[in-house]
Amino acid sequence: MRSARAILALLSLSGLAAAACERTPIPQRETAVSPAPPASAAATPATSYVPGLGELMTLQQMRHAKLWWAGEAGNWKLAAYELDELKEGFDDVVRYHPTHKDSPVPIDQVVPKIMNERIGSVGDAIAKKDPKLFAGAYDGLTEGCNSCHQATNFGFNVVKRPAANTFSNQSFAAADSRER
Repeated sequence: MRSARAILALLSLSGLAAAACERTPIPQRETAVSPAPPASAAATPATSYVPGLGELMTLQQMRHAKLWWAGEAGNWKLAAYELDELKEGFDDVVRYHPTHKDSPVPIDQVVPKIMNERIGSVGDAIAKKDPKLFAGAYDGLTEGCNSCHQATNFGFNVVKRPAANTFSNQSFAAADSRER
């Protein structure tokens, strides 16, 4: 009997609250989402999001590490994929940040000059599926990263071969060598 009275009391209070809300207008808040721009206002550099150089380079660091773990595991398909992602990332660095206020040299010139040949060497090692060639080419790529940092006044940012796999949520083993 007590629970029935409690439920009736709650329902009565709910009804009173609803009635009060009907009489008291609730101010409308502005939405966080802007209305879509007109079709004629296609995305322009002024209205498009451009990732910062630090954001792009953080992604490059992740790709660099994943490339190592894929090659170390002999997963050449994944290594080729990560190398391609690394290339695309450098393309974005050059496209979105051709210069930098702290760099004495244009980034769009120094990155291709230092990195293209080294990326090609890693690609050759992956194509040959050669672990020793891959390790040497990867170390050359890493040296290139550090050379680029030196040339652009970011020498305080030193890249190295990863010592521990921080991607515990990804298997780097080739699909045909994974335990089931």
